[in-house]
Amino acid sequence: MVTVDRAKIFRIEDGASAVIVGNPFIADVSLFDDTTVVVTGKSYGTTNLVILDADSKPIVDEVITVRAADDDVVAVYRKSMRTSLSCSPSCEPTLRLGDGLEAFKNAADQATNRNSLAAEAAGVE
Repeated sequence: MVTVDRAKIFRIEDGASAVIVGNPFIADVSLFDDTTVVVTGKSYGTTNLVILDADSKPIVDEVITVRAADDDVVAVYRKSMRTSLSCSPSCEPTLRLGDGLEAFKNAADQATNRNSLAAEAAGVE
């Protein structure tokens, strides 16, 4: 079980040489070193994770379930349109899959613009 937008570390005793994820839109998987695998949730759903040893033999073949974060998130419904707020301690709009298109687009545009302005001010392109 992994949460959207969060990374989880898994240890492999046998030593891994490659990791494969069935659906990279649901989870991102990377090999930090031969005993450490990092799984980051990207979207809700399930996919599989295959880890191969140095001889390309599977040592792990497991299902990964990615779920939404429930802590400190408040959902506001206006008819069937949902807007999500991150409330810890004050409430601010947050990006969450399943939100109404307008709310999601507004929050995404503002976050993108803010990040671009910060990168520009820091001299990063």
